[in-house]
Amino acid sequence: MSTRIILVTGANGEIGCAIAKAFLDEVPDNFVWLGIHRRSERVEALIAAAPNRCRKVALDVRDPAAWKVALTDILAVHSCLDILVNNAGTHSDALLGMMKPEAWREVLAVNLDGVFHGCQAVLPTMIGQRRGRIINIASLSAMLSPPGQTNYAAAKAGVVALTQSLAKEVARLGITVNTVCPGYIETEAIALMDETARKQAMHNVPMRRFGRPEEVAAATRFLACPDASYITGSVLKIDGGIL
Repeated sequence: MSTRIILVTGANGEIGCAIAKAFLDEVPDNFVWLGIHRRSERVEALIAAAPNRCRKVALDVRDPAAWKVALTDILAVHSCLDILVNNAGTHSDALLGMMKPEAWREVLAVNLDGVFHGCQAVLPTMIGQRRGRIINIASLSAMLSPPGQTNYAAAKAGVVALTQSLAKEVARLGITVNTVCPGYIETEAIALMDETARKQAMHNVPMRRFGRPEEVAAATRFLACPDASYITGSVLKIDGGIL
């Protein structure tokens, strides 16, 4: 497998960090750009472990101008971009009747608009290359929408639909577009659950365990590999059998 240039957004979260590490571990020549907005402690650890093979780039996924700057920085160094993983996301849960309009707008801006801006930013480069992989990290909430997450579920369902439409648009150009939908994954969000909610969530998983960020990363890496070149517009759920 030849050298590939990868951009992972939301790289400081547990899942984003695991995805970046999976690409770094794949082959010694991969170079990973770590898109971050506010926090960077996990990113700094990755860079310290592989200083010549990854670099952080400031990226507010809500802002198309920030995408343009980030892509300019990446292309100035590498002249290409092979893989985009749209992983940045946020929650602001509330019942719809009590949800503040700004909570609706912010969740859609990060989770859905951010994917739109990212795909639009990288397409000229990938089209010119006649190759590329885009993997959008959605959520099981897109298909099995829980109460209290109307904003998040709507945004992630939009990501699934965007993925399927875009996949058809670029299929003949050597570009694949797929979605990964994690269920309950051991992240900070799960850690913050109270014991009752955690037990109920575990009971809903047929495997009777939560997933690991590394398992989401493995699926993401597969969808980006040459062996997955005939897979596009797919929705891969990683949920221990819930749906």
